[in-house]
Amino acid sequence: MRFLIIVKACAEPEADTRPDADLTAAMAEFHAALARDGALLDAASLAPDAEGWCIRYGEAGPRVEVGGFDEPGQRISGYTLIQARSGDEALEWARRFPTPHGASRPAQIEVHPVLGPADPHPGRQA
Repeated sequence: MRFLIIVKACAEPEADTRPDADLTAAMAEFHAALARDGALLDAASLAPDAEGWCIRYGEAGPRVEVGGFDEPGQRISGYTLIQARSGDEALEWARRFPTPHGASRPAQIEVHPVLGPADPHPGRQA
């Protein structure tokens, strides 16, 4: 089963800064451990919202908006895609995820199963 670990952006406005050396080392070790276990499929940080765009759909059709999409707690700053044998194994990996914005700063990650075309979708009758 594949699982997507989503790193939520911190509450402060996005800045063009890099994480400190300790956090960079912790993330590198975490991803190396995933790779050694054969669980790492992909991982990346995302550029700030100002460098992206959003397409909103409505009655008038799609509308393109450049940068600054949602409230800070709604933005995504990075992700890790893993392969796990079960939800419990994915949860154990998620518990080991380094605090994304540094040990003294609040942070949130989300973990979602990745559904393929043949997988049953929650809420949908089979």
